[in-house]
Amino acid sequence: MSKIDDLISQTLNEDMTPADTPQLPEPGYFAQAKALFTGRLGWVMWLVGIVQLLFSLGAIFAFFQIFGDNNVLDTLRWGIVTIVLVQLVTFLRGFMGSHFEANRVLRQLARLELRLVRSESETER
Repeated sequence: MSKIDDLISQTLNEDMTPADTPQLPEPGYFAQAKALFTGRLGWVMWLVGIVQLLFSLGAIFAFFQIFGDNNVLDTLRWGIVTIVLVQLVTFLRGFMGSHFEANRVLRQLARLELRLVRSESETER
C-alpha cells in the first residue's frame, strides 16, 4: 500500500475523542438543496429547475385536459402527453438528486482530508 492508503486506514481506525474531532455540522436538507443552485454549476441547476417546473405545469394541464375531452383519441393523446411529461420530471429530479448525493460525498471526503491533515500534523510533532 502507498503512504496515503496507510494514512487513510490509520485515520479511520484510530479512536479520536470528541474534543479532537473537528466540529463540522452536517447541513440540513434545505441547506443542501439550496447549495445545488450555487457554485460553478449553479446555472445548470437553475435551468433544470425551471424546465422541471414547466414540465410539471404542463403535466398538470394535460392531466386536466383528459377529463374535458369526449373523444377517445384526444383523451388518449392527452394521457400520453401527461405520462411523458411526468417521466421527464422524474428524470430531471433524478439528475438533481445525483448531484445532491455527489455534494454529500465530496463534503465527507473533505472531512476525511481534514482528519488526515490533522493526524499527519500531530505525528510530525
